Amino acid sequence: MNGFTFDAGGLIALDRNSRTVIALIERASQRNMRITVPTTALAQAIRNPAKQFRLVRLIRQIDTDLRPLDGPDATAVGRLLASTGTSDIADAHVAICANRAGQCVVTSDPDDLRRIAPDLRVVTA
Repeated sequence: MNGFTFDAGGLIALDRNSRTVIALIERASQRNMRITVPTTALAQAIRNPAKQFRLVRLIRQIDTDLRPLDGPDATAVGRLLASTGTSDIADAHVAICANRAGQCVVTSDPDDLRRIAPDLRVVTA
């Protein structure tokens, strides 16, 4: 495993001080693993950056990669949604980013992600 990709639920769990999520981040740091945050997931989770200090700290860490929904990813997301008959752009973007990075997804709703990417490795936050 190369690290963790966070979906919105994982980011919200961090914001709520989830011991599980904090331990995963510490483990990633100790093992020099990368953390990926798709910007679509960030948009779903961030509401008041001044009060969401854990979330803001995560996205500012040097070992965190923010992944925008650029043209190639938007095309990949659209194709994935079409092939799975689903419609959640953020979940599809998370799946694409996690697969590309070879990472496990930190999520609060693994069933949603498994509908889009059944082989995706997930950790429930």
